[in-house]
Amino acid sequence: MKVINLHIAEKELIEQAVQSNRHAQHQIYSKFSPKMLGVCRQYIKDMHLAEDVMITAFMKVFVSLKNFKHEGSFEGWVRRIMVNECISFLRVQKKVKFLEEEIYIEESGNTTESQFSVDDIQFLIDNLPDGYKMVFNLYAIEGYKHHEIAELLGIKEGTSKSQLSHARKMLQNNISKLKNFTNGTE
Repeated sequence: MKVINLHIAEKELIEQAVQSNRHAQHQIYSKFSPKMLGVCRQYIKDMHLAEDVMITAFMKVFVSLKNFKHEGSFEGWVRRIMVNECISFLRVQKKVKFLEEEIYIEESGNTTESQFSVDDIQFLIDNLPDGYKMVFNLYAIEGYKHHEIAELLGIKEGTSKSQLSHARKMLQNNISKLKNFTNGTE
């Protein structure tokens, strides 16, 4: 039985891609594109636009590949480029507006089990206003802290907290409506 060290194989693949080896670049794209399309889709509602943004981001990945230091996860590095490209795309589209209010309520997590599919949840997130959705995704899905979100988006930390609070409240309301609808009580 042959044991393959996946980390070394990934490192060699990256080094080959840095040398403009198209086969290595294709392998990287094939390996990460399904997951990265999902990342882009979290920020961009239209699947075709999300795919366009993902492809643009992969071009940036390959141009910047020589800068990857092999310190930490390669997938995380690629994901960060995807998220930044989505944010840039939305800024250019001028679809993101943030309310500059500093009022927010820290809420405890909801521990009820979900009866909804991933598509249902994605639908609810897609219907958030773009500013709410972006902050929600960065905080709840990507794991950014409020000060990081504020810096990334050029907003105040309190605005980030407020946007998250509003997004959670809107999601909870919409989940209740969906729950009532699926239970036949609405």
